[in-house]
Amino acid sequence: MIGIRALLYSALCVSALICASWSLTSAQEMDVIMAGELEYQRYCAVCHGVDAKGYGVMRSFLTVEPSNLTQESKKNGGRFPFWRIYGVIDGREEVRGHGTRDMPIWGARFRSQAGGDDTGSRSQVAGRILGLVFYLQYLQE
Repeated sequence: MIGIRALLYSALCVSALICASWSLTSAQEMDVIMAGELEYQRYCAVCHGVDAKGYGVMRSFLTVEPSNLTQESKKNGGRFPFWRIYGVIDGREEVRGHGTRDMPIWGARFRSQAGGDDTGSRSQVAGRILGLVFYLQYLQE
């Protein structure tokens, strides 16, 4: 059975996806972005920094410096590479800085936390990753 929280979170993420080209002013969009920020601070900030500029506390222990995630649009001709970033977080796209696949792949981690591979679990994982991607898109300089 799909939890109501997972359904609501997924619905918010889908709504944000549909409205991605609109100005970031609606309450629903900000809810998705804030949920993405929570995921980011919990899973990504340790390497990429609280401000996503690449200065996390683990930086000095890494062989490849974490990237400045606020520059993704700039590095891609002014266009945020939404689905490539989604693929990187999900683990389907490799990232040189992440080295071998011993580095946590958040899609797999989120799937494990969801507790299954049923439709509800997959929707929950997709919602979490979409929230992260929308948050990163929001941070672009």
